[in-house]
Amino acid sequence: MKKYLFILLLSFQAIWSQVQFEAKVSKTTLGLNERLRIDFVMNVDGDNFVPPSFDGFRVIAGPSQQVSQSWVNGRSSFEKIYSYFLMPNQKGTLVIKQAAIEYNGQVYKTSPLKINVTNAVAQERDPNAPQAISADDNLYLVADISKTNPYVNEPITVVYKLYFSYNIGITNWRELDKPKYNDFWSQNIDIKQLVAEEGMFKGEKFRYVVLRKTVLYPQKSGKLEIEPLSMDIDLQLPTNRRDMFGRVQITEGNKRVSAGAKTINVKPLPEANKPANFTGAVGKFDFKVIPSKTTLKNGESLDLVISASGSGNLKLFTLPKPVVPNALEMYDPVHDEKVTTNLSGMNGKISDSYTIIPQYKGNYAIKPMTFSYFDTNSKTYKTITSSEIMINVMDGPTATDPNLASNSGTPKNQISKGEQFQYINLKTNLTPINSPDFYGSTLFYGLLLLPFICLPIIILAKKKKEAIDSDVTGNRIRRNNKLAKKYLSEAKKQLANKEAFYIALEKAMHNFLKAKLHIETSEMSKDNIRELLLNKNANPESVQKFINLTENCEFARYAPASSATIQDDFDKAVVIISELEKQLAR
Repeated sequence: MKKYLFILLLSFQAIWSQVQFEAKVSKTTLGLNERLRIDFVMNVDGDNFVPPSFDGFRVIAGPSQQVSQSWVNGRSSFEKIYSYFLMPNQKGTLVIKQAAIEYNGQVYKTSPLKINVTNAVAQERDPNAPQAISADDNLYLVADISKTNPYVNEPITVVYKLYFSYNIGITNWRELDKPKYNDFWSQNIDIKQLVAEEGMFKGEKFRYVVLRKTVLYPQKSGKLEIEPLSMDIDLQLPTNRRDMFGRVQITEGNKRVSAGAKTINVKPLPEANKPANFTGAVGKFDFKVIPSKTTLKNGESLDLVISASGSGNLKLFTLPKPVVPNALEMYDPVHDEKVTTNLSGMNGKISDSYTIIPQYKGNYAIKPMTFSYFDTNSKTYKTITSSEIMINVMDGPTATDPNLASNSGTPKNQISKGEQFQYINLKTNLTPINSPDFYGSTLFYGLLLLPFICLPIIILAKKKKEAIDSDVTGNRIRRNNKLAKKYLSEAKKQLANKEAFYIALEKAMHNFLKAKLHIETSEMSKDNIRELLLNKNANPESVQKFINLTENCEFARYAPASSATIQDDFDKAVVIISELEKQLAR
C-alpha cells in the first residue's frame, strides 16, 4: 500500500511541477471605447518573453512586470506576470495570438483568445474624478477640396488639416483608415515638416497642421467618392482642478476623428466639336515636331522628336505618331518624361523620339501632325498643327517603285526593335576537335580523393559540436550576449518610437547582466546587481550609472520624452555597456 501511495505522490508532484503559461483577459466582450487588460501568467521564471502582435488593438500601456514568490508549508510557489492595456481599433471578433517564453531550452506558448468588440458604450463617470475639457468641440479633421465639380482629367487637390483649439495639447496620432481614391489618378505631395499655424475655423481661432496633400485626376465622369481619412489622437486635456502651486492639472485623453467621405461630381468632356484625333489631353499645352537634321547621306539616321509641354495631365495621354514615306525606316520611339507634380497639378514636358533611316536617294515629305487638347479655362477644344518636314537624301540607290516616295502602299516603315537583327544567329555550338579524356585527369583524381580528405574534417567538426553542446554555461553566456546585441540593435531602430525603444533597451541591459554575472531574471534586484558587479572589480561610478539607466527605462516609457532625450539614453547605454565590458574582462 505504501508503494502505491509513494507512486501517487510522485505523480502529483510531476503534475504540480509542470510549466504553466496562459493568457488571461479582464473581459471577452467590450465596447469600441473600452479598455482591455490582458495578463500573461507563468509559474516559472521564463526568459525571452515574446508578446503577440495584438492585431486590431492599440497598446496604450505596458508591458508591466510583476514577480512574486512564496513559501507555504514548506512548498514554494512562483508567479511572473506581464500585463498590457489595450484599446480596440475596430468592431468585430478579434483574435489575440500566441505569446511565447523560453524555459530550460523549451519554448512554451499561450492559447489564442477571441475578443468580441461591440459598438461604443456609455461609461459611468466617477463624480470624485477631475472633470476634463471635452475634446469634441476642440478637435476636428477636415478635408479641403479645391473643386467638387471638375471635368474628366482636370486636376483637383485634397488637403487634410487637423484643427485643434488652444485649450488642448496633442501628444501623438495614428492613421486608422487611409483615404482611397478609386477611379482617380493620384499622387501625394511630400510634407517635409509639420508646422502648426493659426487660422479661423467655425468663426473661432484654432491652431492647425496640414497632414496630407494629394493631387487627383478623375478618370471617369459621374459621382465619385473619396473614402475618409480616420485618425486616433492622443490628447492632453486640462481639468477643473489645480495642484498645490495653483497650476491646472492635466489628464491624458484620446479621441478618434474622421474627415468624412467626400463626393466629387465629375463632368464628362463635351462631345460637341471634339476632334477626331483627340487622345484625352486636358490642360494647356504647346506641341512641337523637331527633326535633328533634314539633309543626310545614305546610311545616316535622323531623330524626329515629338513633344508636348505645359500644364495638364501629361502622364495620362499619348502623343500622335508620325506617318513617313515607305522609303524611310522608322523604329519604335523612346519615351521621355520630365514632369513635376505640385498642388496645381502636373507641369513639364513629355516626348517621343523616333529614329529614322532612309533607304534610297531622293526627297521625302513627313506630313504635318496635329495635336488636340481640351482647354479647361476656355472650356473648348484646341488643335495645334506642325509644319511639313522635307527630308533630302543626297546619295544612295534610286528607288524604282514610285510608292516608296509616298506615304501609302506597303506599310514597311515601322520597324520594331527585335526585327532588325532577326536573321543573324548570335549563338554558336562549337566543340574542340581534340578534347582531353576525363579518366586519368587531375579532376578525376581530385574527386576520387575528396571523400578521404573530408572524413577527418567531419569527425573534428562533430567533436567540436559535442564539446560546445556540453558547455551549458558557455552556451547560456553566448546566447545572452547575442540577445544583448540584438536588443541594443533593435533599440537603435526604434529611436522614433519611445515605448518600443525603452522595452528593447531594458531587454538589452538585462541580457548583458545575464551574460556577465550568470544570473536569472528573478535575481535582478538593485542591491544584488551592485554587489555582483563590484565583486568583479567594476567601477562603482559605472555600476551606479547602469542601475540609474535601468530604473529610468521603466519610468521613461510612460513619461513624455523628446527625440533628443531618447538619443541621449541610447548613447548612455552604449557607453556604459562598453565601460562595464572592459572592466569585467580584466
